[in-house]
This record gives sequence, structure tokens and C-alpha cells, in this order.
Amino acid sequence: MTRPLAFVNARLVDPHSGWDGPGALLVKDGVIAGIVKGGEPGAISDDFEVMDARGAMLAPGLVDLRVKTGEPGAETKETLKSAALAAAAGGVTSIVVQPDTAPVIDEASVVDFILRRTRDIELVHVYPAGAATKGCLGERMAEIGLMAEAGCVYVTDADRPIVNSKVLRRVLAYAASFGVLVAHRPADPWLAAGAAATEGEFAGRMGLPSVPPIAEKIMLDRDLALVELTGARLLVDQVTTACALESLERGRARGLPVMATTSINHLSFNEIDIGDYRTFVKFDPPVRGEDDRQATIEALASGLIDIVVSAHAPAPAEDKRLPYDEAAPGAVGLQTLLPALLAFYHDGRIPLINLMAAVTSRPADLIGLPAGRLTVGAPADLVLCDLNAPLVVDLDALKSKSRNSPFDGRRLQGQVQMTLVDGRVVYQA
Repeated sequence: MTRPLAFVNARLVDPHSGWDGPGALLVKDGVIAGIVKGGEPGAISDDFEVMDARGAMLAPGLVDLRVKTGEPGAETKETLKSAALAAAAGGVTSIVVQPDTAPVIDEASVVDFILRRTRDIELVHVYPAGAATKGCLGERMAEIGLMAEAGCVYVTDADRPIVNSKVLRRVLAYAASFGVLVAHRPADPWLAAGAAATEGEFAGRMGLPSVPPIAEKIMLDRDLALVELTGARLLVDQVTTACALESLERGRARGLPVMATTSINHLSFNEIDIGDYRTFVKFDPPVRGEDDRQATIEALASGLIDIVVSAHAPAPAEDKRLPYDEAAPGAVGLQTLLPALLAFYHDGRIPLINLMAAVTSRPADLIGLPAGRLTVGAPADLVLCDLNAPLVVDLDALKSKSRNSPFDGRRLQGQVQMTLVDGRVVYQA
């Protein structure tokens, strides 16, 4: 049991209701017990510990739909506990872990293992995504129905696109019959094979194997056609190019049940950030040109892109400190997601409430979580963040076991002061 808390003098930001303004919030018995918008509460019972927010933002805890860990199978990269610690320090209260572990999360028993393991950790909420195909190999459909009953929140083959259209059609049709969301990475595997960068003048000068942006559009067009055929719900996993965004917009105009994510990495970096072969900026998909980055930011601002993910992908030093085209792709991002996202608020590009919607209410609604909103009775999953506090990202301060962050040394604004999960303080600066 934890003592009830009363947050006063806060800037409440609740994308679910559209409120962004001063207010107070009460937490009791693990849920939000009261909200006062536009003012302060009256007399507060002595049972409550009063927390003066001093104008800091109090918002729903972040929901990150794309997190990789090394557990089970590669705990040297990241454990579920170290990922949960990083999430709590970043104001992330719910994470969805990807299925490409060892063993792959392609059976109900592995889903159950993840859920039991994270209940023992008692930090943030952890939800498993199930594999769409056995072993994430794209050949035979996994037991989607049984995994959904066990508690997986969507199915995906993570970084591997399902090349066989007949297999993907079966996955979509079967998932639709259970009401299960399917997430899929749009990347033509033949054009993308071996690529370490995006095709263009920069990759040519650097001598890096590359993939043309059209590879993303080709696969997305195929996926949208299969969604139209099956009626299944599709989550486009990390759209990053202007040409693919055009396809997404056309699909939306036809009324297809499609939502899309992009990663904070592709919003924040372009191909020039590779510099002199900086492997911490090697991602999958690779960093794009500046025109694609700006198109992705505009798509987030307009709502065409619904959700931002950290694309947290830990890799130890021995996997990163290699020649660029041999280094493992990916970056840790749970702890830097919020301050990096706030850069677009401070630059005046996107209103704060719209940015927060992309990491709170929208992902929560998509996978059916009761979190992601400031309403009475909702879980008290909250983040208190000083929006204007300066922050210099320091690898040594990250909670993840791996420290492969492209934001190392970057100056940001926005420090998480406190994170609550079910009313429990799981992080305090």
C-alpha cells in the first residue's frame, strides 16, 4: 500500500480529453481519485501527501509499442528488469516487448512466461507481442488465437517482413477473426538486403551498401491491398519515407483500418548524422535523407502518423564497435524518448498535447489499455516532467544494460522528475 498523493500547481496535459492547462490531481488506491482542471483543490485530507509540481507537466505515463529486450535468450544485451528501469526513468509506464527473442514468442507458454516474469519485477507494465509466424520466419502462421487468449496485445514478426503474400494474407484473415492487431514492417527484402544506409549521394560517397526509399513504398502498397482484401487491422511498423507516406494517405482515404508508427530516431536524425561512420546512428530502417525526415515530422503533425515509438533495441559495445556496414542496427531509446520528442514542442513544430497523444492515448487505445488518460478511475500511471529543465544525454546515466544511444551528448529540454505506476512511485529524480 502506498500513501495517497495530491499533485497541486501542475500543468495537466491530457490528450484524451484535450485539456492542457493548470490543475491538480489526486491519487489513491492505485487509481486517479480526483481531478481539478483550471484551479486548485479545496481542503485536502491529511491522508494525502501533497506534491507541489511547481508548474511541471503532469501527464499520463508513456506507452511504448516497440521495445526489444534480450530476455529470454540474450540477457547480456538487456533484461526485462533493466528495460523496465530505463522505462521508469524515461516516464514510460507501459511497454510492448517484441517477439524475436530466443525462444521466439510464438506460443502461449512463452507469452505466459513474459507476463509472470514482469509481474515479479513490479516496475512498469510489460505486454508481449506475439510472433505472426512460427519463429518469425515468415513461413507458417503462429498460434495467434491462443497467444491472444494468453495476453499478447498484437502480432508481428518484428524486423522481418513477411515476404510470402499468401502467408501474410492468412495471418491477416486469421487475426481479423480474433480481432487481433497485426503490425508489419514495410520493406522490400530484396531491395533492402544487406543495406546499411539509404540510397543517395551521401551513401555513394561513403561507400555504404544502400536501399532506395521506394522499397518501403513497394511493400506498404502490397500490405494495404491485403488489408483491403481481408478487412484486418494493420499497424504499419515505422514508416520513414515521403513516398510511403503518400501510399498511407491514399489507404486512409479509402477507409482502410490502418494506423502507423514512426520512431523517435527517424524524427531526430538524418543520413548526415552518420558522420564518419558513427555506428550508434545505424538503425533498421536506416536513417533517411532530410526531405524524408521533414515529411515524417509533418505527417506526425498532421496526424497521418499516429504513434511514436522508441524502437528500443539494445546492442552491446562488441556489436556496435565494428565497421559501419557490419555493426548491429538499433539504439536504446526508452530513457530519451520523452525529452527527444519534446524538441518538436520547444521548436514550435507540434503542439504539446498532440505530441503527448502520440505516446499516450493513441497507443493505449490501439491495444486496449485503460491507461493513457487523466480520468477519475483510470490507473494512476503518470509522469511528472519539468518541460524546460536542460538535459545533456550521458551514456553513463542510462539505466539500460547496453548504452548504444545516438543521443549521447545531445542537449535536450525536459527532465522526468517522477514516474508512477498504479499509484506507486517507481522513479524519482
